[in-house]
Amino acid sequence: MSRHVVKLPDLGEGTVSSEIVAWRVKVGDFVKEDQPMVEMATDKAVVEMPAPVAGRVISLAGEPGDQIAVGAELIVIETDGAEEHAEVASARARANGEESPAEQEDAERAVEQKVEQKEEAPAASSTVAPGPAAAGTKRVMASPATRRRAREAGIDLTTIKGSGRDGRILRQDLDAVLEMHARPATTARPPGVAIAPRTETEEIRILGVRRVSAQRVAESKRNIPHFSYVEEVDITELERLRKHLNSKLTAGTPPFTYLPFIGMALIRVLETHPKCNARYDAERNVLVQYRGVHLGIATQTSTGLKVPVVRHAETMSLHQLAAEIRRVSEAARNGTASRTELGGSTITITSLGKLGGIVSTPIINAPEVAIIGVNKAIERPVIYQGAVAVRLMMNLSSSFDHRFIDGYDAAEMIQALKEKLEHPATIFI
Repeated sequence: MSRHVVKLPDLGEGTVSSEIVAWRVKVGDFVKEDQPMVEMATDKAVVEMPAPVAGRVISLAGEPGDQIAVGAELIVIETDGAEEHAEVASARARANGEESPAEQEDAERAVEQKVEQKEEAPAASSTVAPGPAAAGTKRVMASPATRRRAREAGIDLTTIKGSGRDGRILRQDLDAVLEMHARPATTARPPGVAIAPRTETEEIRILGVRRVSAQRVAESKRNIPHFSYVEEVDITELERLRKHLNSKLTAGTPPFTYLPFIGMALIRVLETHPKCNARYDAERNVLVQYRGVHLGIATQTSTGLKVPVVRHAETMSLHQLAAEIRRVSEAARNGTASRTELGGSTITITSLGKLGGIVSTPIINAPEVAIIGVNKAIERPVIYQGAVAVRLMMNLSSSFDHRFIDGYDAAEMIQALKEKLEHPATIFI
């Protein structure tokens, strides 16, 4: 019997260990070469490790949440007779109307990510059909991964109306039905009947990006003396310019948000305030100031906060910057961002969009020394040119590393940023 021991490789940037996020296989599964086996978390991203050989999994090291040292045994695969075993398992699965584990994984990656994206109908929505499909209806169209999820949840796919091409059932169609089934039914409570106390609890392990993010935020707050500074900005003229530019876009082009304008203004301001465009090397006790701007865009994802980076933003036009912000943010959300795209920023912009509130106290994305927080834009009465007028106002909430950025310098930088946003033509001069 031949065994292949898969050891955890160095996943980059001097990593000494990585955390198991999720196993994609289990003991007894037959895997194909290059089939995803496990998701491992580094300080920057979640990395998917493929199988180096084909065979049967005979042992796994650890559970989700466990730390595995670089070079330690991760998976053991038995390679003798792998092809024969896989064929037998596939034949049995087909006889039972099921896909083999390898087919399920291949479908998960190839079908879900390629076919469904091409066939997705944006305007359609998924609904539950009024009754089961009539006898003799041909087999519903869905990927193997979707069929597997439906079987596990006890959902009859013939009762789901697909939103894909020719009625194909997409992943989001099944998600909508599962969410509806999981929603508790509401029943009227008879008068005088007391409500029983809810005593249930749920334990959630903090894994992967969420754990790394929690550690980094705690370290930043613990080690960096934050100096926060808030200033209100009249963005009435900026909004007028934004609407004008959006009206000139061709059909289908994503509209401008505030972020690229704020990013462009920040790039210009950093030319005269280079102290804020820097990273602190604690090991060498050196503050490294950058002439180029590698702009971090704090992005909320399903697995936690990530900061994808727009590299050399100083070389980009407004359209280019807007497109790159969209690209790296989407890559962070869907998990396709590379490790290099999730590190190396020199200053970060964070925004809660419409949930931005009035004031926030953003935590610095160490080892950077400054972060700019964007709050909600709201119309309110202010004194403008000696009279009460309704203006569109927005607060900028910034934080600085007070070890290297004095309060005066921080305030001066934000005032310069305010001036450019209130007179947006100066952003492009």
